[in-house]
Amino acid sequence: MECREIIEKLETLSPPGYAEEWDNIGLLAGRRDKEVRTIYIALDATDEVIADAVHVGADMLLTHHPLIFKKLSRVNTADFIGRRVYELIRNDISYYAMHTNFDVRGMADAAADELGLCDRKVLNVTFEDEIAMEGCGRVGRLRERMSVEALAELVRESFHVPNVRVFGNLKDTVETAAVMPGSGGGYISDAVRMGAEVMITGDISHHEGIDAVAQGVRIIDAGHYGIEKLFIPYMEEFLKRELPSLKVCRAEFCEPFVVV
Repeated sequence: MECREIIEKLETLSPPGYAEEWDNIGLLAGRRDKEVRTIYIALDATDEVIADAVHVGADMLLTHHPLIFKKLSRVNTADFIGRRVYELIRNDISYYAMHTNFDVRGMADAAADELGLCDRKVLNVTFEDEIAMEGCGRVGRLRERMSVEALAELVRESFHVPNVRVFGNLKDTVETAAVMPGSGGGYISDAVRMGAEVMITGDISHHEGIDAVAQGVRIIDAGHYGIEKLFIPYMEEFLKRELPSLKVCRAEFCEPFVVV
């Protein structure tokens, strides 16, 4: 199967038109006509991921976060981005990224599903036409009203993270929740506007957390990687179902930092 055929399937799931203007998605390196038998899935195209993709004989690498964000003036091994691009091309691995288009069509509902949110709405609308309203994050009702402490434990278990950070009183009870995978600090105002009592997200700073609580929104921070790593099993299941002839390999879950 050619790379372009896989891309067509991926873009049916998460159309490129849903990506933010600043984003850099799509085929970032390699050939559309590359014959693909093995595809490797990861959250980021790190040195370790690329080395493992080479080791397993992958023909294509699929990640959520794009390796290339800014314009490259040169590609050489003196620079860590250039080195990774060089390794991909040298090993004839076609590299595709699906970022904010997947955030809109894929990630948001997958995260909401993990929490069992019902009556859900889009948290931050980024696309709207006569037929649909799409965007980042979701807000909805939990299965039952529960304490922030109980919800924090649910989040920890649902997203398989070792711990979470909580801003707000653990004894408060909540029912309306927002979930924003990735960095959620810029979406706190949306959570306030949508009447969320708690927001589950990642990368919350000190001031963002205490300011959110002051506006009536408790914060449960499960980490950027903590929530968005669901991209890996989601895409693994999708590709195995839609393209069963492909061999699918994936990066092992590994937090990008340790707490000492």
